[in-house]
Amino acid sequence: MDSLWIWIGFNAFVLAMLALDLGVFHRKSHAVSFKEALTWSGVWVALAMVFNVGLYYWMGPEPALEFFTGYLIEKSLSVDNIFVFVLIFSAFSVPAIYQHRVLFWGVLGALVMRGILIFVGAALLKEFHWIIYIFGAFLVFTGIKMAFPEKEEKDITQNPLLKWVRRLIPVTDNYVEDRFFIRRAGQWVATPLFLVLLLVETTDLIFAVDSIPAIFAVTTDPFIVYTSNVFAILGLRSLYFVLAGVVGKFHYLKLALSVILTFVGTKMLLIDIFKIPIAVSLLVIVSVLAVAVVASIVRARLLDKERERQERELALPRRE
Repeated sequence: MDSLWIWIGFNAFVLAMLALDLGVFHRKSHAVSFKEALTWSGVWVALAMVFNVGLYYWMGPEPALEFFTGYLIEKSLSVDNIFVFVLIFSAFSVPAIYQHRVLFWGVLGALVMRGILIFVGAALLKEFHWIIYIFGAFLVFTGIKMAFPEKEEKDITQNPLLKWVRRLIPVTDNYVEDRFFIRRAGQWVATPLFLVLLLVETTDLIFAVDSIPAIFAVTTDPFIVYTSNVFAILGLRSLYFVLAGVVGKFHYLKLALSVILTFVGTKMLLIDIFKIPIAVSLLVIVSVLAVAVVASIVRARLLDKERERQERELALPRRE
């Protein structure tokens, strides 16, 4: 997997797909419809599965299973990003027509940052095996913390990073089409869309610190870790537009992600005592996600029925 041409070929494919996405299909800013987002989401998943089949015939069943498991972990954890994206776009009142542009450049930056983190992590694990215990303990801690979210939500517009940026660069009061910077009175001025992009990039960096060690629990092959991450992140934009309106209904998803992170963290801590097979890990992850999704759907339907019942009771005329 150390062949330079393999890495060049894969990254050339990624850049070509991104250029096709922005230069052809999303050349003009527009509000992404549910149908369009669902189609693109299907395209990215299909490409990931085709790549997975290619790994199976090229490298064998074990690397293919590692890729699929890593992809599923990253894909499920990326849904947590969507919760935050919804919060960011809502807090800054970002028009739907500009959201795809923000996510496109956000994903491009995420690919670069994650690539760096993956190579650094792989190098550290190769030289210092004991670091895997730190990764494992960190994931267990993060998983337990995720199960008990903070009750008070912070005002995301008052982020310290944004305050620092506002002191360095003048920022316009309103959006200027889909531009991040404009020239005004002979100097470059940022728009609120740049602040939104900055928050999206920062959020992904934080989530990457959780998700990348989780995939190292599945495999230490940098190519498998990198490609599974890339395919999951490439589909994040379209997945956002598919789930943005209903993500709040997945009530038990964060709990499921908590269980998954705790599980893979425990797997890393036990690696020198008992190595949990990849197939078992995949079964656990799929089962946890399935239970969370089904339970969330059932809960949402029960709440809808209860709401309808209350509305009917309020609509009934009162007897004198």
